[in-house]
Amino acid sequence: MTWTPADDRYDRMLYRRSGRSGLDLPAVSLGLWWNFGGDRPLETSRAIVRRAFDLGITHFDLANNYGPPYGSAEETFGRLLAGDLAPYRDELVISTKAGYDMWPGPYGQWGSRKYLLASLDQSLGRMGLDYVDIFYSHRFDPDTPLEETMGALASAVQQGKALYVGISSYSAARTREAAAILRDLGVRLLIHQPSYSMLNRWIEAELLDVLGEEGVGCITFSPLAQGMLTDKYLDGIPEGSRATREVGSLSPDLLTDEALDRIRALNEIAGQRGQTLAQMALAWTLRDDRVTSTLIGASSVTQLEENVAALDRLDFTEDELAEIDRYASDAGINIWASSSAD
Repeated sequence: MTWTPADDRYDRMLYRRSGRSGLDLPAVSLGLWWNFGGDRPLETSRAIVRRAFDLGITHFDLANNYGPPYGSAEETFGRLLAGDLAPYRDELVISTKAGYDMWPGPYGQWGSRKYLLASLDQSLGRMGLDYVDIFYSHRFDPDTPLEETMGALASAVQQGKALYVGISSYSAARTREAAAILRDLGVRLLIHQPSYSMLNRWIEAELLDVLGEEGVGCITFSPLAQGMLTDKYLDGIPEGSRATREVGSLSPDLLTDEALDRIRALNEIAGQRGQTLAQMALAWTLRDDRVTSTLIGASSVTQLEENVAALDRLDFTEDELAEIDRYASDAGINIWASSSAD
């Protein structure tokens, strides 16, 4: 049976302009980092992606090594594109990235021209696409000239394999430098994708100012602090959670008594607002107009719908923000900090 998306999908979503570009993104975008790999049932992924589009989510964010195993999230998305979304390709913003390890040897990671462009070709093959809308440098490479990395991004645009380019986890200074290099090459830096949450506020010191000055959009990832800003850990670490996985982005060492006390206090504030902790945490990342979108993951349609409902209450009073600031401080969870340190 042919699937048809909801007719009112664009009435349900808030869209924001990415910097000084012409591209709007949904305030909530769907990231396919953990829950869309080859280890997950295809029908579960299909149901989530279909419902996301029905809710007005037009932006789907991937990377070459999303899975597990590496590459399998792109393969899954490629199957969903072919089976469901192909007629709506021009209504979608699809992104991928390269920068972290993808294949063995010296040409399988970091920021060389050889790696980035080869990886993009592989990503296009896995997804069955001629181009992606956004191609990212996934992390700053301290051992490759920034001119080479940005030159590779510009080539992707010039070759028709990407419409826009972005960077992820770059420092404020490197972001300004990257924007200048790309500008000289005739390509605009569309967007920066940094980690950002109530427990990881590093972008507030300088990066947001640079993005505003340069006219670059911002799409935040890990807005729920790898799951810490949900009700999952209010009573400790449940079996089967991300913190119990042998390989994952959340170490149980981060869930200290002090951190849990702060999370519980934030949960109380969320309850007073009529939101779940996750909904308030997502809304909080969008309180600054310089933030274009925030990325969510989802392991079920129910979780997706609950997170998108954060958009029902985006306003914060000054008193609420002040109370949140009492508990929302860096918790040592920015595992990507080394990339933005230079």
